[in-house]
Amino acid sequence: MFGRSLWVVLVCVWAGHALAQDLVPDCGLYTYKATIVRVIDGDTVVADIDLGFNTVRRNEHLRLIGVDAPENKTDAGKKTTEALRSRIEGKEMYICTTRTKRSGREATGSFGRYLAEIYLGGENVNKWLVSAGLAAKYDG
Repeated sequence: MFGRSLWVVLVCVWAGHALAQDLVPDCGLYTYKATIVRVIDGDTVVADIDLGFNTVRRNEHLRLIGVDAPENKTDAGKKTTEALRSRIEGKEMYICTTRTKRSGREATGSFGRYLAEIYLGGENVNKWLVSAGLAAKYDG
């Protein structure tokens, strides 16, 4: 009896841990698993994006939507870049891209970067940058 109860508890703990590790954000049609390959600055990253069906887009540049980070030339910019790098670089997470209002296609910003929100363990990294005071909120 005790062995069976322990087994049930262990399975529940394992399942809860697995679910916590794989929290999929509810961001509509465009949600992808991605690995952040490189952090360029406080609001631009490079990712390998898993499109499903064994299809991966490698080295896609993503612009973090809603974030205006200081430039890397400044001390504040270097601090933001390093904080973001230590938090997400090399990690697998989810990204959510956004649609354009006119065509419904995935939106890109200047320089052709996809506009995206990044989620690590269910936390919106874009919002974390703003709430931590590392970047300003950007509505443009």
